[in-house]
Amino acid sequence: MMKFCRHVCAATDSGAVNFLDPDTLERIESWQAYTDKLSDMYAQNDYLVTCGWSHRPHGTPMLEPFARVYNLRKLKMDSPIPFHGGPAFVQMHPKLFTTSILASATGSLQVVDLMNPNTSSLHQANLENYMTHLVLAPSGAAMALADVDGAVQIWAASKSKVRYTESSTPTEFADEIYPLPPMNIDSDLPFSTVGMPYYREKLLSAWSEDPIYEVGLLPPRIDPDILKQLTSSHIGYRAPNPKKTLRNQIDRLSIVDSEGTALTAPKFLSEKEPDTNDGTDKERRISDADVFTNPGVIGSIKADVPGMYQLMEIKYSRFGVDDFDFGFYNKTQYSGLETHITNSYLNPLLQLFKYTPLFRNAALHHAASSCLTESCLLCELGYLFDMLEKAGGQKCHATNFLKAFSSLSEASKLQLTEETSPPSSLESRIQSANRFLLKQVVADYQRHAFDAKLDMVESSRSHQISIADHSETLTTHAFTNMRCTNCLSETLRSNPKHLIELSYHALSVNPRMRNSTPAFSRILQDSFDGENKQRMWCDRERRYQPLDRWETTQNVPAILMINTGLNKQAEARQLWSVPGWLPERIGIVIEKGRLLCLEGEALRMSQRSRQSRPLVVYDLVGLVADVSSVALSSRDPQEDPQWHLFNDFLVRKVDRHEALQFDATWKTPTILAYHPHNVLPENWPNVLDVSTERPVEGTHVPIDTEFVQLKQEEVEISATGNREIVRPTREGLARVSVLRASGPCAGVPFIDDYVFIHEPVVDYVTKFSGMIADDLNPALSVHPLVPLKVAYKKLWILLNIGCIFVGHGLVKDFRTINIFVPKAQIVDTVTLFYNPTRTKRNLGLRFLAWYLLKEDIQTTTHDSIEDALTALKLWRKYQEFEDAGIVDKMVKEIYAAGKKWNYRVPEKGSERWTGGLTVSNRGRDTPDIDSGVSGPTTPVKPKHGGEYFESPLK
Repeated sequence: MMKFCRHVCAATDSGAVNFLDPDTLERIESWQAYTDKLSDMYAQNDYLVTCGWSHRPHGTPMLEPFARVYNLRKLKMDSPIPFHGGPAFVQMHPKLFTTSILASATGSLQVVDLMNPNTSSLHQANLENYMTHLVLAPSGAAMALADVDGAVQIWAASKSKVRYTESSTPTEFADEIYPLPPMNIDSDLPFSTVGMPYYREKLLSAWSEDPIYEVGLLPPRIDPDILKQLTSSHIGYRAPNPKKTLRNQIDRLSIVDSEGTALTAPKFLSEKEPDTNDGTDKERRISDADVFTNPGVIGSIKADVPGMYQLMEIKYSRFGVDDFDFGFYNKTQYSGLETHITNSYLNPLLQLFKYTPLFRNAALHHAASSCLTESCLLCELGYLFDMLEKAGGQKCHATNFLKAFSSLSEASKLQLTEETSPPSSLESRIQSANRFLLKQVVADYQRHAFDAKLDMVESSRSHQISIADHSETLTTHAFTNMRCTNCLSETLRSNPKHLIELSYHALSVNPRMRNSTPAFSRILQDSFDGENKQRMWCDRERRYQPLDRWETTQNVPAILMINTGLNKQAEARQLWSVPGWLPERIGIVIEKGRLLCLEGEALRMSQRSRQSRPLVVYDLVGLVADVSSVALSSRDPQEDPQWHLFNDFLVRKVDRHEALQFDATWKTPTILAYHPHNVLPENWPNVLDVSTERPVEGTHVPIDTEFVQLKQEEVEISATGNREIVRPTREGLARVSVLRASGPCAGVPFIDDYVFIHEPVVDYVTKFSGMIADDLNPALSVHPLVPLKVAYKKLWILLNIGCIFVGHGLVKDFRTINIFVPKAQIVDTVTLFYNPTRTKRNLGLRFLAWYLLKEDIQTTTHDSIEDALTALKLWRKYQEFEDAGIVDKMVKEIYAAGKKWNYRVPEKGSERWTGGLTVSNRGRDTPDIDSGVSGPTTPVKPKHGGEYFESPLK
């Protein structure tokens, strides 16, 4: 790509020049300049000048005596420039935009104006050999010619005043090393006179505070059976192999903690004994283990890094990710995030957003509004925050948000997704993601506020105003002032920004700063001002000139998000290693156009002062730290002043010293979040958009969902043939059906959505989902398809209203949908008819329907309406058993029948089919639910005025 060119000019071996679009690299035009290869070409502004070779009849190619000119604006060829010496090199003058310089291999030079080719000047360079290069200086005041022998000639208008660039800087040379004076070392020499060097990195000779080092595991204890059969040989002792393991296989060595007791890895949930509910936990939890605070005892972590910062990995059994014991790593009331999802490197940033109260409140407000934009990240953040809040320490994953994030083309262009990201540091990528997400969140606010104003009605006017106000929560309004150093013209531009990039410019400009430690408030204040000098476009002179640039801040945002920028200025890492350098509370004053940052005693004096200064006080609520794996320290000022560490799904309480202590060698902050002091957000559910809905808190709604596979599981086969799951199967919601549970329309669905899936489906699993390819194809489907956002929001509204979901296997379904429903709002027939004392096996819906209801369902495929209706009937049947006091007796009878028939439904018409319920039903007289359906047909809603409700989405 040539300088000042609006196209990418690409030459071919055949003498053609292709003009490509810089964004898409699509060919716009092609120009056949020569019959053979090009020798040189140069593009500037609207012109492309080329020189090249042409074929001669029955001879070798020769340089054409013309330099061809192509107009890039008109996309056509202009008059060629004659040059009898044969032009081999071409350059364009950087300031005289239409002036071209041609040169031959023998040193002939021709300066010509493209607008007037008849006026030209000829020159001859005295070269000892053939010319190989011709280059003009960026200033246009000098020209360099190189020949085959390696000699370079400099042509300039003046020998004394040659300036190669517009704004050059003097060359920096290394400091001169002076010889040290001789020193006699004897008993009279004081040690204080011997200087010691200063080291930025920790020396290998430095001793750790904890004298524990990674020296390997202790040798394994020899099997007693081997010791009994040892016999002496000419080399040591020998004994027969007891063959307790396979050949070349050894037992897994457990990790040994500092006290010498073995800390074993957590078992899978399927391998543990049933919970006796005695209130005791016999297995040692990793959250309580000393291994988290003792360095050097986990894996290959460096000896100075505590184990709680290690990279968290999920192990998979044959039951998938649900079998992993996440509770082993978290005993707090705050939920972590799983790591098996693409782009899960954003987990610490999402947790930081969640524990910033105003940010969390704004996202929940927006999620509860009428926004239906499918790619709205702000809605997905609101759903995620609500799920983490309701989970109360249980496992969660951000699948829906990360899927929406990956679908944005801007994220791919910025190389923020794992599929497009270069092999750069995770520190720079997460800071870029923070910058992008904050900008996208504000854009979502403004877009929804604009759409809402178009359809604003009087009853929702106050709600729309609150949405518009949220866009200012993250915005810093500032003006950028630019002054040209040549013509002194000034330009003022509005420059709103959503985060502050820390600048350590004072460390390199002010020599005094190198020997002292500047306060954090001073660095933050300089970052707000942003004074620097850049080479930018001057509107008056119509060219690039050195410009002085500084910013004037008009107001500060409610939430102060800061990127530390240590990936660009590594020398500032030593600042963060100073204990107490990062303040937990800062103050900002804007008075008479001047911004002042305060901390420590200066802040306390300003708060006690009676002057009416517009002081804004911020508290540090969380930060993202860069370790070998990214971890997060965060706290919620509303609930618990204790700091917590979030390392993906590991959550642990830490003290203030651990949270705010940094080390330049392994732990440095990446992102900071400051929140206004003593500012609490309002309660968000007050704006839930359900004004026209009949469901109330406690309404029972039967539900069932169907899923399709979007990605097969990734498996690794070890050298021993063991199969290990690297990433489990990923499923997507294809259909969701929600029914009425009572009233004249009981059993009739008020939600029956088929979901449009953007990703390719690898398996429709028709036998278990009832879905075929045509059902999800917009061109062929007989069902109206809705986006995932619409289907999800309907369930989310029902959840926050307080509805109670009735179904079979709902925990797994809700996990796949990526929504958390508290146990108090779930009636699961799997749990109702479960006997943990006899077996760990769950009973299938079809078996329960046959045994308790004498119904044959799922004969060919599954249907979500039929399954939801069956679950409703089973719940009614359970209520009958509960009233009669025979629940335990019936569950034991069902398991006995299941064991007898291998938990399978006999063929219809056989002798076994007539079996089933043997205990008479006693208790309430539950009316039968007439579904009015046969097979998978969707029932039609009766047209009468009963008590029923519509879909909870306007």
